[in-house]
Amino acid sequence: MLTKTQSTKVNFSGEKIYVGIDTHKKNWSVALYHNETSMRTFSQASNPQVLVNYLQKNYPGAEFHCAYEAGFCGFWIQKYLTKAGLNCIVVNPADIPTTHKEKEFKADPRDCRKIAKSLRSNLLEPIYVPSDHGLEYRKLVRYYHDMSNNSTRYKNKIKGLLNFYGIHYPPEFESVNSHWSRSFYAWLQEIKLNNEFGDWTLQSYVTECLRAKELKRIAIVKVRELSKTALFKKNIELLRTIPGIGLITAMTIITEIENIRRFKNLDKFCSYIGLIPSTDSSGEKERIGEITNRGNKFLKNVIIESAWMAIRKDPDLFHTYVKRKNNIDSNKAIIRVARKLAARVRFVLINEKPYIIKENN
Repeated sequence: MLTKTQSTKVNFSGEKIYVGIDTHKKNWSVALYHNETSMRTFSQASNPQVLVNYLQKNYPGAEFHCAYEAGFCGFWIQKYLTKAGLNCIVVNPADIPTTHKEKEFKADPRDCRKIAKSLRSNLLEPIYVPSDHGLEYRKLVRYYHDMSNNSTRYKNKIKGLLNFYGIHYPPEFESVNSHWSRSFYAWLQEIKLNNEFGDWTLQSYVTECLRAKELKRIAIVKVRELSKTALFKKNIELLRTIPGIGLITAMTIITEIENIRRFKNLDKFCSYIGLIPSTDSSGEKERIGEITNRGNKFLKNVIIESAWMAIRKDPDLFHTYVKRKNNIDSNKAIIRVARKLAARVRFVLINEKPYIIKENN
């Protein structure tokens, strides 16, 4: 005997569903929007395949658009969802429109709905997602910077302890250039404080300083090795023709940007670095403030450091610095120089031509 049944299978072909994801280590909050309708907000395990299975099972045939904030989880979720056939972007948290109420009453369900609504309204601009290899090259150069910072931090800790206890340098170490040599470390290891606990603290700082120094040495060897590969060699040679730019700065620039052509103009490039001043406009008044806190901190640091070096070697940049310094303080003047330096970086990489210093007549 045949039984008549009614089909309840739904087909979402041609429909767009917007998925906002608030990522955390153990679980995610997910919000779904279709047109003006909030479909569902739920929590799930921090596994992209769980989300893929749910969406494909409940909304077959739909076109999915996903977004989540850049943060601790990097880009692997975006890559996974894209490979699974979902459109997924990563966005800067500061670019997500937020009301005062949402700032005051922050919650995961509210955050994921905010992302989904902004995505639906086409208000989100995706950030650049580096290649898998590019991310690993970037991590190597950043590791060098981390070890360099660690070394500096422990040196300052040691000098702070010496000053605290009134321990003066022997005559052979009075010059700053003589610090942190083998003989200087040997002297540090012979210092005795008031008791064994103080001795242990000082010697622990010395040990950590030596360890950071060794890791920094190993890291620079690996960075040099990478710089000589076919992928980097030509661009590194081009960048090093610019005054003030050495190997580490050049490698930082290349690994952080990966592809200079993704920046349509100099303003876009400077904005990514963080060399764009903040503005406050009201009516006919406009106030230009300090450089924005946004930007790539690794690039910003090396470009500004290189700018200080460049004014000693490039007459044009020195002239720019002196001219600006007459009207504003030195720190603001060097930002102008850094911006010109960024323009030279962009020029040599796009045109694949070395930079030539123009001598003043």
